[in-house]
Amino acid sequence: MSKEITSRASDYSQWYNDLVIKGELADHSAVRGCMVIKPYGFALWENMRDALDKMFKDTGHVNAYFPLFIPKSFLSKEAAHVEGFAKECAVVTHYRLKNDPNGGGVIVDPEAKLEEELIIRPTSETIIWNTYKDWVQSYRDLPLLINQWANVVRWEMRTRLFLRTAEFLWQEGHTAHATKEEAVEETEKMLGVYATFVEEFMALPVIKGVKTASERFAGAEDTYCIEALMQDGKALQAGTSHFLGQNFAKAFDVKFSNKENQLEYVWATSWGVSTRLVGALVMAHSDDQGLILPPKIAPFQVVIVPIYKGDEQKSMIDGKVKEIMSELKAMGIRVKYDDNDNARPGWKFAEYEMKGVPVRLAIGARDLEKNVVEVARRDTKEKRVIPLEGITGYVESLLVEIQTAMFDKAKLYQQEHITPADTWEEFEKLLDEKGGFISAHWDGTMETEEMIKEKTKATIRCIPLENKQETGQCIYSGKASKERVLFARAY
Repeated sequence: MSKEITSRASDYSQWYNDLVIKGELADHSAVRGCMVIKPYGFALWENMRDALDKMFKDTGHVNAYFPLFIPKSFLSKEAAHVEGFAKECAVVTHYRLKNDPNGGGVIVDPEAKLEEELIIRPTSETIIWNTYKDWVQSYRDLPLLINQWANVVRWEMRTRLFLRTAEFLWQEGHTAHATKEEAVEETEKMLGVYATFVEEFMALPVIKGVKTASERFAGAEDTYCIEALMQDGKALQAGTSHFLGQNFAKAFDVKFSNKENQLEYVWATSWGVSTRLVGALVMAHSDDQGLILPPKIAPFQVVIVPIYKGDEQKSMIDGKVKEIMSELKAMGIRVKYDDNDNARPGWKFAEYEMKGVPVRLAIGARDLEKNVVEVARRDTKEKRVIPLEGITGYVESLLVEIQTAMFDKAKLYQQEHITPADTWEEFEKLLDEKGGFISAHWDGTMETEEMIKEKTKATIRCIPLENKQETGQCIYSGKASKERVLFARAY
């Protein structure tokens, strides 16, 4: 199967597409720019979603659901917001079809035009804040800590499975607070939740930071982000958390009576991650043989493949495997027994290597006689023969070891690809020859930021939190700078 995968070295982009398709994560759909998430890919997303959902609830948030359709007039109420999303909006103008009298199938009924067009949500700030207006009257109604799991549509012209599609799945948190301090604290807290999830569950190290003014979410006062590094040296924004100030509260007149019985506008945040995290997972860990998935979120953590001749041997193996599976499931380990007789063991080994299953157990009649089992780990391809007695405890500890090893490997790559640059020549050379994050001085102006982007296609990924203050000169303009920022080419 690995022969069907383009190598990373020859064509990284095609390698990624091959893994997504052949690893059965997703497929292209009949609708341009949209994808079909296949069962294996959706199981991966469900594990990510469930872990995040628990983290949200552990921090006091609850789930709700808001409409897919947003009246066009709502988007007009917050100027920066509409400007930021206007070019990506899909618009519903009619509500009925009819048969073409000329025999051309169905056509839009011209008599069924909507009085006001509806926007298919690109994000939900406007519809949610219009709702919050009726939910918030007093300081006793605050804070309002709500999240929703939903789909959104952003009409992308250049799409790529998981990384950038016209429709994608995500969660979006929207919270309302009595004070600015509470809202900023919430924004930073949720950034921390995202960083913890990506590092501990996805085994992917991130850098927490703040976006520049030109890279902020449309309508936000500050956008916090986590940035990850892919194996080709490009960065990927893995999550964002926005301090919205009072912008949306003022746009939708969301006020509350404070403890002194005075009316104030509430303070707001929003934060979200999407199925693009699946793409990040593929690009950060996988190799030329297929996917490599972290045990904590892999659809199957363990697969057991029997090797036998005849029903008698299979029956013996089945009995032992049943015991092993029962113990593994009692430990909370997701395990699959592939006793399908339509494929040979070697084909199954290749399939599960392609799908990135962290641990594979192979057990045959001779193994039973010797009371052993072959254990193969996907990340290093190491194989060991382990006594059957105590195998479940061994597998449990091995999964923890794999999770840690995957993070450590990605962390080392990140550390080796954060490089300082002090001159423009050095900056350009690093971008072209090494990639990764480049730590360099910037004069703080949008003009310089835009010129660097135009000349190199590199953007300021973030100003790292707790950034060390150091005087220097901007690599492009030569003007004074007080700190370094992280540049990179990105997805």
